[in-house]
Amino acid sequence: MSEAQIEAFLEMMAVERDASPHTLAAYRRDLEDAARGLFDAGGLLAADREAVEAWFADLSRRGLSAATAARRRSALRQFYRFALVEGWRADDPSRRIDAPKQGRPLPKTLSRDEVERLIAASAAREGAAGVRLLALVELAYASGLRVSELLALPIAAARKDPAYLIVKGKGGKERLAPLNGSAREAVKAWLAARDAGREPDAPDSPWLFPSGGRTGRLTPRRFAQLLDQAAIDAGIDPARVSPHVLRHAFATHLLEGGADLRVVQTLLGHADIATTQIYTHVAVDRLTDLVRSKHPLAKG
Repeated sequence: MSEAQIEAFLEMMAVERDASPHTLAAYRRDLEDAARGLFDAGGLLAADREAVEAWFADLSRRGLSAATAARRRSALRQFYRFALVEGWRADDPSRRIDAPKQGRPLPKTLSRDEVERLIAASAAREGAAGVRLLALVELAYASGLRVSELLALPIAAARKDPAYLIVKGKGGKERLAPLNGSAREAVKAWLAARDAGREPDAPDSPWLFPSGGRTGRLTPRRFAQLLDQAAIDAGIDPARVSPHVLRHAFATHLLEGGADLRVVQTLLGHADIATTQIYTHVAVDRLTDLVRSKHPLAKG
C-alpha cells in the first residue's frame, strides 16, 4: 500500500475540513494501523467487506478505549468514501458496517475547594518556577482555555494587563477569554519574574511561557508534570488533575453558579452546544449529591 493515497486523503482533510494537525496525526496513525491490519487482505484498496468487518471487530478485542476505536472506525470510513469519489475503488467496504453506539463519558472535574488547594500549592512553590505555575493554573481556571491555546499565548497578549484575551481556537475562530483579578495579578507577577530572569542582551521570546525546547514554549506534557506535583502537594490524586481538567472545572463551576449555557459555550469556543451540555450533567450530579448529603430529610 503506497502512502500516496493516505497523504492525498489527509491533504483533503486539512484543506476542505480544516482538520487540526493533532487530528491529522491521529488519522494518519489510524490509517497506517488499518493498512497493517488489512495487509493480508490486499491492503486498504483491495480489502473486501469481510476483511474490513473483521478489522473493525478486532478493535474491541485489542483493549482500545471506546473513543480510540470509534475514531479509527471513523477514519477508515472517511477514507473509503474519499477513495470511492477518487475512483480508487468501485465500492465502499465499510458502508454496511454500523458504528457502535458509545455513551459520552462525563468529564473529570474538581471541586471549588480542590481548585483552591491546587492554586495554594502552586503559589507555595519557590522561585520563578512557582510564579510561572501559579500563572498557568490561574489562567487556565479563570479563562477555560484549551492547553494548546494557553501555551501558545504570545507575550504581547499579556503585556498591558488585559481584562480579557483574544484567543484563536479550533478552526482559526477567535473568541474572548475573560480574566479575573487573581489571574491578572498572577500574570503580572510572572511577567516580572520572566523579565528579571532574561539575559539583558538576549532576544525576548515571543511566547508568554517560553522554554528551551524545540518549540520554544512550554509543552503540554511539561505542564501536566508540574500539575501532578502540585496535586500531590495539595493532597489530591494526580490522576484526577490535568490541564484539561482545569477547563472542565471552569465550565462546571460556571454552570453551578447559574451561568447561561450559551454563554459557557461561547467562552469554551464550542461550535456545537451539545458539546457544552455534557457539563450540565456534571453540575446536576454535584447538586444532587449535595442535596442528598446536606438536606435534613435525606439523612438517615
